[in-house]
Amino acid sequence: MSLRPALLACAFVLASGPAAAQAPYRSPQQILDAAPASDWRTPDPANLLYMELDTPPGAEGRIVIELAPDFAPRHVGNIRILARQGFWDGTGIYRAQDNFVVQFGDADGDDPAKAKSLGAAVTHLPAEFHRAAAGLAFDRLPDPDGWAPETGFVGGFPAGRDPEAGTAWLAHCYGTVGAGRNSADDSSLGAELYVVIGQSPRQLDDNITVVGRVLHGMERLSAIRRGPAPMGFYADPAERTPIKSIRLASDLPEAERLPLQVLRTDTPAFRDATEARRNRVDDFYKRPAGHIDLCNVPVPVRMAPR
Repeated sequence: MSLRPALLACAFVLASGPAAAQAPYRSPQQILDAAPASDWRTPDPANLLYMELDTPPGAEGRIVIELAPDFAPRHVGNIRILARQGFWDGTGIYRAQDNFVVQFGDADGDDPAKAKSLGAAVTHLPAEFHRAAAGLAFDRLPDPDGWAPETGFVGGFPAGRDPEAGTAWLAHCYGTVGAGRNSADDSSLGAELYVVIGQSPRQLDDNITVVGRVLHGMERLSAIRRGPAPMGFYADPAERTPIKSIRLASDLPEAERLPLQVLRTDTPAFRDATEARRNRVDDFYKRPAGHIDLCNVPVPVRMAPR
């Protein structure tokens, strides 16, 4: 039986009271514009990667990735070490598969022999596909999902949760950053990373370690010229997009950091903006959907007001 009628009925019941009838519809942007300063958080610089692409003079090539140590602590630990060693400096984006991912790093970076040369500080990693759900602040969506018993947000990251198994994992939405691996589940060092640039490949959830998400510069990754079929790997290394450097924000002078803020997902502003997307009642929409997909709920990012 379809859940849509029930969801729509619920939505209209919630909107049928006197207060709801008097309140004018506010767009998600209007809700965000009115959100108090306390609804926004500043990410920890120790959890931010600054990727600088080799772009023409005057063109911005910075991409900012927020890492997720609560879900992938061992991978994030290795990634921090690799960034401090300058591991990715001078490498490139060597794969761009249409409607799927871009992938970057040293194409041999996860080879055991190459990993050995990185030093003892970079360790062999277990799979970190999921973690225990206990103790997580989980801002749940009420909408049904085809990939997880429950979905919502943890620390600003889209996530799935299975109450019966007691596990939670990060979802593969647009902008998700994961650690590439081979067939073995423990075959990643965090040296080869990918970013989702297409339709959310949720079939990868709980099958690959997710290490973070892009907060800034996603449009630069999405615009990279696609590689050839079937998997988007460039045959000619000259076609790769060069990476000048990847650094931790905490290792950069404060004056060189972007003043990014992320909307907290436990706030009324986030809940109201999500509901405004779930049930659009402006002049353009003739029939509210009464439903929203996890990966269609943006977690807003802004520059801190001056």
